[in-house]
Amino acid sequence: MQYMLIADDNPDITDVLAAYAKKEEFEPVIASDGEEAIRLFQECNPSVVLLDVMMPKEDGYEVCRKIRAKSDVPVILITARGEDFERIMGLDIGADDYIVKPFSPSEVMARVRAVLRRMTKKDKSSEETGNILNISNLSINLEEYTLHIGGTKIALTKKEIETMWTLASNPNKVFTRDNLLDSLWGFDYFGDSRTVDSHIKRLRAKLDTVEHDGWSIKTIWGVGYKFEVEGV
Repeated sequence: MQYMLIADDNPDITDVLAAYAKKEEFEPVIASDGEEAIRLFQECNPSVVLLDVMMPKEDGYEVCRKIRAKSDVPVILITARGEDFERIMGLDIGADDYIVKPFSPSEVMARVRAVLRRMTKKDKSSEETGNILNISNLSINLEEYTLHIGGTKIALTKKEIETMWTLASNPNKVFTRDNLLDSLWGFDYFGDSRTVDSHIKRLRAKLDTVEHDGWSIKTIWGVGYKFEVEGV
């Protein structure tokens, strides 16, 4: 049995999402606040989590942080607010997708299917290519979700690790912004290129705290980004 944890303090929303979850052959588990969401997550080990951002006791961002500290289970944030900085913050703390109210329950389930497909694809890719990538003084471990530069561990979010893996495993290949949206957030993601630009800007700032001659993330103006390796 696959469980779907649905955390929202509005019973009208949880009732509708629970009904649609059952159609997708999930067993819905309902939480009405952040503390209950954490407790139920630990008890039922869900396959996917839907989190309302504005919940009592602990908000969705804090719940997502706590889940992400222990698990890579897909997390989709749901909120009534859709400002860019909030969406980017949600993705940076480890959410896999972000949905703004009002929404169609069918759209939510489509996002769930897309996130699970990406997880399956990522796991298969990891098995085929190995979980560790070493280029110059850069080392990425996709199993442990860690990144080191010259032995120094860089604190990155789950999405930032996945971004680096996608770019670095394809050295000197140019990815358009749409390519990265598709690869990292899925073709069902309804974001825009500003999400990618802000995400790359934050990632670069973290990487640049340690010297890394021989490779860099380059901007290809009007196109996108590439992981440039000297001599390749």
